[in-house]
Amino acid sequence: MTQRTPLSVLIVDDERRSLETLRRTLEDHFTIFTAACAEDGMAVMEAEVVQIVLSDQRMRGTSGVEFLRNVRSQWPNTVRLILSGHTEAEDIIAGINEAGIWQYLLKPWHPDQLLLTLQNAAQLWRLQQENQRLTLELRASPETLSVQVANLRQKAKRQAGFDRLTRAPDSPLNEVCQLAQKISGHDLPVLITGESGTGKELLARAIHYASTRAEQPFVVENCGAMPDTLLESELFGHKRGAFTGATESRTGLFQQADGGTLFLDEIGETSPAFQVKLLRALQEGEVRPVGSPRPVAVDVRLIAATNRNLEADVRSGRFREDLYYRVAGITLYLPALRERPQDIAPIVTEMLARSALKGRQMSNEALRCLISHPWPGNVRELQNEVRRALALGDGPLLGADLLSARVRQPASIVEDHNEAHESGALKHQLERVEAQFIREAMQRHRGNKSRVAEELGLTRVGLRMKLMRLGLDQATRLP
Repeated sequence: MTQRTPLSVLIVDDERRSLETLRRTLEDHFTIFTAACAEDGMAVMEAEVVQIVLSDQRMRGTSGVEFLRNVRSQWPNTVRLILSGHTEAEDIIAGINEAGIWQYLLKPWHPDQLLLTLQNAAQLWRLQQENQRLTLELRASPETLSVQVANLRQKAKRQAGFDRLTRAPDSPLNEVCQLAQKISGHDLPVLITGESGTGKELLARAIHYASTRAEQPFVVENCGAMPDTLLESELFGHKRGAFTGATESRTGLFQQADGGTLFLDEIGETSPAFQVKLLRALQEGEVRPVGSPRPVAVDVRLIAATNRNLEADVRSGRFREDLYYRVAGITLYLPALRERPQDIAPIVTEMLARSALKGRQMSNEALRCLISHPWPGNVRELQNEVRRALALGDGPLLGADLLSARVRQPASIVEDHNEAHESGALKHQLERVEAQFIREAMQRHRGNKSRVAEELGLTRVGLRMKLMRLGLDQATRLP
């Protein structure tokens, strides 16, 4: 497989330190050009071939939206992104409508998340080029393109199957995937819970492509850190002139997903005020675009995801109870990577097989380090470690010395050894108390997991995962 030529990214920021940090974060994956002002940025655009532009919003003499509006007028095929420490809704809406901005990123940014966003932007640019090529083919040969589209649809289904959640034969994920596959064909809403980076969107895609809606759109929206006004416009759409900056009408994601599946990530971050509007849309099966006098009927299957404990949020009043029962037709819990260490070796093997550098493998010592690490960033963090090892390694065997220091060291050897030791001891004590509570509840209810889960405020799947993690799945079974 031929390795792709890196795409070019122009970064425009009038803060030199920020500009340099962004360049260092992205230069291993892209060809980077930098500019300290909009004027210099336009000069780079005229002199170089640039596919992606990342601009600060507030700069001396102009704004990122104004700069990207000019970029759009001359180079409409570029993928345009704003990076800003401000979340004014008018700035965001103006950026989307006037400058055709694809993503509005917030400061402070995380290197891994920024890199992932830029890699998605690169994929978007390549897909745009492919779309243009296919459009030309369509004019010449509709039959040929029809076959290609069908083949691409089948390929998308294969790449979005349940086997994309790589796991070992004894993985806790097996039961989750079996349950998800069983309910895929039933048109009920699904709530996926679990920590960030555990693969909630992968599971949602697998459910969609295993359902009767597989031929229809799968639309994704992240509800986290987005103002209500923008989220409402994104999901429900708006009419031209509905508010300042609405220079053209916009079709909402509910309508774009009509007949298919709408995946709302981070649904637990929505405000109570917006939860009322979302509940109404789900109950009535229709949305009202902002500024429109008439509602629009939509038929979507909702899959929501959160890393929060929504049941606790319902009890505290932070999340509406009626909306919770509307989105949680069935709840699936994705265990964290530290809860399924047996999956780490298969995941690493698949990542290495998918890389452009074939024939590489991890040494036994490196695998031991990977398996013993707690992975607070879950699979996303593991992916970064594998990429690091591939980038730094020379031979076919990737040793532990290629891993970052925090992964090479045992969990008890960190910057503050005493603090880590106390933290580990505390965690051990908490797990002992948790195990005792569960053990006593299982005895009270004579092993009835549904009643135990209800008493402890857990889902049945969540209880099962805790039993496995604490080693109680065998010990708590009554004769």
